[in-house]
Amino acid sequence: MRLVLLEIVLVGILAQSTAAGEKALARHRADLSGAVDDYARSSLRELVAFYKDLHAHPELSMEEKESSKKIAARLEAAGYKVTTGVGQTGVVAILSSGDGPTVLVRGDMDALPIVEETGLPYASTVQVKREDGHTVGVMHACGHDIHQTCLVGTAEALAKLKTQWRGKLMIVAQPGEEIGKGARLMLEDGLFERFGKPDYCIALHVSSEHPAGTISYTSGWALANVDSVDITIHGRGGHGSRPHETIDPIVMAAHVVTALQTIVSRRVDPNDEAVVTVGSIHGGSKHNIIPNEAKLQITVRSYKEETRQLLLEGIRRITVNTCRALGAERDPDISIHDDEFTPSTYNDPQLTEAGAEVFRQLLGPERVVPRDPVMGGEDFSRYLREAKTPGFMFWLGSVPQGAYDASRKPDGPPLPSVHSSKYYPDPEPTIETGVRGMTSLALSLLATP
Repeated sequence: MRLVLLEIVLVGILAQSTAAGEKALARHRADLSGAVDDYARSSLRELVAFYKDLHAHPELSMEEKESSKKIAARLEAAGYKVTTGVGQTGVVAILSSGDGPTVLVRGDMDALPIVEETGLPYASTVQVKREDGHTVGVMHACGHDIHQTCLVGTAEALAKLKTQWRGKLMIVAQPGEEIGKGARLMLEDGLFERFGKPDYCIALHVSSEHPAGTISYTSGWALANVDSVDITIHGRGGHGSRPHETIDPIVMAAHVVTALQTIVSRRVDPNDEAVVTVGSIHGGSKHNIIPNEAKLQITVRSYKEETRQLLLEGIRRITVNTCRALGAERDPDISIHDDEFTPSTYNDPQLTEAGAEVFRQLLGPERVVPRDPVMGGEDFSRYLREAKTPGFMFWLGSVPQGAYDASRKPDGPPLPSVHSSKYYPDPEPTIETGVRGMTSLALSLLATP
């Protein structure tokens, strides 16, 4: 409401002298754009160094202690009121400048259990021992080090421009995105009760499909619901030469895997998007032994809640009835992991188009392109749902231009995707574009003095 009133006042002032007002507003915007560009370019070398340090020292989900310290120190130095330990390892930084909207800017911090194979001079060599006793490599294979750097750069730029905007900034450095827990834990820790409810939520994510220096975006459904389902099929084991004396869980599992594909092909409206993928199937220990059980692990993707429920119900129904039809003496165990559920992300169409126009003015229309929604998931959506407020996550191109051009040639080498041991962004243009883009987007949502 305050923003609306400010806009009404501004309109009234401009009405006194439309031409003069438009020129003054244009000059103000141009000055802001120039100031953002100046900060991004003057700070780029130092921000890249910050990024390389984060890349070389990745931390797994909910273990982001050092990353949190580094980010908190930067934000405190920039003048923010910083609170650490939100949702275990999350950081919240607040900066206010008069009356205006509250804008939440989020960046995630966690890395993945992957051995890095990029060959970069600042490549991660980190290894950690997990609770199960296994030692794993750790790598920022999803670009969260870029996200952190752009978050810090944006926060610092907006602090330097504090006299040029009105409102409140809520900078959120979030843990545990890769396991779908971080946003939920921060919200359960009273994020909005302690720091206020945002009027807008914005975030970015690196793209491994677009060249560095570009931005892409999706209006409406942008990322999917993500559900994880574990199934244990119970049979009766025995000797492989005497199958008639057994109830073979592997045969049942094979029938279940095939039957599950009919959910998307025959139960879901063809105009809706849905995926049911069996990513893991395990059973048995030797050639000639029919085991007592077989285990399946399934990922389920959708956009609409009604489609999500149809998929989950279909998995349960098909699995139970297939096993019964094949003689199972006990129904399968089916576990839907609600603690790992990530809700779909809906980019507010009005906010998305306004943001895309900001980017087009900033970068030029040829470097800002729409893209199709993806079936990947992101827990940024939890902030939008909890606050019931408009949100926008855009994609930040990160691919080195040479690698991108080579991939576009016939029989060119494919680009490594995020979550690949060989994925790496081109730091300079990616970070510069991310900071300029996110800062300009935030300024467009905050009130003018």
